[in-house]
Amino acid sequence: QVHLVESGGGLVQAGGSLRLSCVASGRTFNSYVMGWFRQAPGKEREFVARIRWSDSKTAYTDSVKGRFTISRDNAKNTVHLQMNSLRPEDTAVYYCASSILDYALLEREYDYWGQGIQVTVSS
Repeated sequence: QVHLVESGGGLVQAGGSLRLSCVASGRTFNSYVMGWFRQAPGKEREFVARIRWSDSKTAYTDSVKGRFTISRDNAKNTVHLQMNSLRPEDTAVYYCASSILDYALLEREYDYWGQGIQVTVSS
């Protein structure tokens, strides 16, 4: 079992920044891929970014490239999502998730999920 807890969400104006964090506990952390997903009202949950523990290789959805950065802190079992130049369309509940598949991008490829945290970007 892996337990994931997100923090750092909130309300920000367009153009602003937020940093989300996800702390993991439970099973050996370094063997997992960690990802961030989001779900806007009335929409399906979508992939945002992911990072591999073994080599820190990252992947992003096109809409956040150049604005969001995912990073990890192995010593603290924590993954961060730095979100800059936020837009109203980034408003969503953001979820942290873990996977044992090092290529994981799809929601079904992730095994454990956090409870989600709200990010609201006002125009």
